[in-house]
Amino acid sequence: MVCIPCIVIPVLLWVYKRFLEPIIYPFISPFINKFWTKKAVKETSGTSDQNVSENSHLTCKTESNGDATANGTTIAADKKTD
Repeated sequence: MVCIPCIVIPVLLWVYKRFLEPIIYPFISPFINKFWTKKAVKETSGTSDQNVSENSHLTCKTESNGDATANGTTIAADKKTD
């Protein structure tokens, strides 16, 4: 059985996002913009290219645990044979 808040909270959030936010947001947006006036930090192209070239020699080791492989086939691990 699912608890009441697990049902009610998503429904209330959906109602807010769907119906109430388009009405309320134009009134509260000037106040929100006063608090969040910072712009996003942008990376310069020189540092990101340098980081990519330095880390290009690194490799990842994968562990076989019976899941799907890169080419789409699956590995049968711990299979009983009778």
